[in-house]
Amino acid sequence: MSNNKREITYHNKDVLSKILAENFKEKSLKVYGIDVPKIKQILPTNLPQIQVNEMRIDNLFLLEDGSIAIIDYESDVKWEDHLKYLNYIVRILERYKKEEMPKQIRMIVIYTADVEKAPGEFSAGCLTLKMEQAFLSKIDSETVQEEIGEKLEHGLPLSDDELMKLIILPLTHKGKEKKKQAVKEAVELAKKIADKEEKTFVLSGILVFADKIIDSETAKYIKEVIRMTQVAELLLEEGRREGRQEGLILSGKIFRVVRERSDFTNEKIAEEVGCSVEEVESTRKMFDI
Repeated sequence: MSNNKREITYHNKDVLSKILAENFKEKSLKVYGIDVPKIKQILPTNLPQIQVNEMRIDNLFLLEDGSIAIIDYESDVKWEDHLKYLNYIVRILERYKKEEMPKQIRMIVIYTADVEKAPGEFSAGCLTLKMEQAFLSKIDSETVQEEIGEKLEHGLPLSDDELMKLIILPLTHKGKEKKKQAVKEAVELAKKIADKEEKTFVLSGILVFADKIIDSETAKYIKEVIRMTQVAELLLEEGRREGRQEGLILSGKIFRVVRERSDFTNEKIAEEVGCSVEEVESTRKMFDI
């Protein structure tokens, strides 16, 4: 295996999407103020391209009643956004033209705390676009953060609703700078979640939902926390399999040296850690590094 430093596979967007897809099942959007059936699964957002300047859809869900929910996030109100929504709908219909048409397409717009009201319909005469809206300005950011923080400080598990609120928490603040700070605070809260799967779910959700306001440095930090959460779980699992603490400690040492000294050969790493080359190779294979 190459000694070059490589990112672990779950840095990839596809893997983050998989994490969200697995954990969004049966979650409710009611905590955001949207009264629709629970989520059944996440659908791929690579819709058919019908114009050169293809626009990216934020989220696409299949709900339990068979309807499809398009979810877009906005921090202001612009009439031309309605053209974007219509484009989304046409692209979804294009995807299903050779299959059974979806029962219903829901256009859901979640407004950050910067927007307190917006028109729920857009009419062009021959057609009318109806939107289901959520205004995050109605969520008490400070209260939610305090309640979640207090539970985590006492080692208590979070409910599904609280996990969903933590994911969206940065968008409940007004202004770009406050949102950026809120992202960092939400990540610090998420790091305290004991359940590794729930922690990864929340961190991945923050990264995906707030991608429009997260700078590259913060995004890199969140990915690193996700990666270390996964690494810790793998190390613990190895320790359980081997039935000894030594295996856990040794793998941790090897992993650290590999990450810090990507120029080292397996032989040099083994010499540095004080282990066999085979143990170095095994650790590299485990973490794909």
